[in-house]
Amino acid sequence: MEFLELAAARYSVRKFTGKRLSREQIDAILQAAHLAPTGCNIQPQRILVLNKEESMEKLRRCTRSHFGAPAAMLVCYDTEECWKRTRYDGRSSGVMDASIVATHMILQAAAIGVGSTWVMHFDPEAMRREFAIPAHIDPVALLVMGEPAPDAEPLYMHHETRPMEEVVVYDSFA
Repeated sequence: MEFLELAAARYSVRKFTGKRLSREQIDAILQAAHLAPTGCNIQPQRILVLNKEESMEKLRRCTRSHFGAPAAMLVCYDTEECWKRTRYDGRSSGVMDASIVATHMILQAAAIGVGSTWVMHFDPEAMRREFAIPAHIDPVALLVMGEPAPDAEPLYMHHETRPMEEVVVYDSFA
């Protein structure tokens, strides 16, 4: 499948069969994460893999947006390791790095037939408590995933996009 076909076909799966991910599927998704570019290639991402029922029970205490998925991966970054734009405004690359990693993961998941949804609606402090996440590790993206249910389908507005001229500007915003 060509990349644009994959990007167009991938959607947020909100209904799963309940079948656990295999170690091979998990490893393939993590390999895509490992290949993702990060600021100065520092690789501050830290990924928590949740693939056991006990872990998913803990996850359900942190978010309602789990969609009954049998697995999840929490993409975080180490605030002490990420690149910072110190010369100008001091902005950290951590959220961007974690977002790039998460994007690689959801696209790889789709390429191997694993459905996923990027969830931002979770309680980071609850995640810290439930999974003993240290203070310097910042949770950014929760990826719930599993085998899509046979009747899973994209939300009604999935295929709607704004006109390109509304979202792209050449040379100047003026």
